[in-house]
Amino acid sequence: MSVKTVFMDRDGTINVDTNYINSPQQLSLLPNSGRAVKLLNEKKYKVVVVSNQSGVARGYLTLKTLGAIHRKLRQLLKKDGAILDAIYYCPYHPDEKTPCRKPDIGMARQAEKDLKISLGKSYMIGDSRADIEFGNNIGAKTILVLTGKTKGSEPWLKKYKIDCVADDLLGAALWITSDG
Repeated sequence: MSVKTVFMDRDGTINVDTNYINSPQQLSLLPNSGRAVKLLNEKKYKVVVVSNQSGVARGYLTLKTLGAIHRKLRQLLKKDGAILDAIYYCPYHPDEKTPCRKPDIGMARQAEKDLKISLGKSYMIGDSRADIEFGNNIGAKTILVLTGKTKGSEPWLKKYKIDCVADDLLGAALWITSDG
């Protein structure tokens, strides 16, 4: 199980975070996201999205709509020659006790089982505290991108191990490919 894996958040990391994306038409990639994923593909990393999607539990969208949003995400990335190996999501409300919701590691455990990967040899890219904590919890190297919720000066940043702070997903991918 020596497959190199990059986990990444969706909203604010790959695509613009408009709070709750509830239709495919609302999805737009952040600049250079396609290039970043393609670079990771070319360097033989598995690229796995892990995303909390509580909008489903809140009634903002259905699982069917979420599936359509993920199909559009794959289509937009494919235009840049980029491919996601898997997308995992947690549709539950933050108040529900569930192991799939980041920072818990249920999505990573499922990916480990499905894709035959080693969590300890992985990276996690994200824009939020839950993303970084998730990465720490699975023993991954963590990269904070400044394209979403976090701007780099929040007090919580001192509480977690962050291996790299990058301006965007491409910066994160460049750091990973020079590190691994």
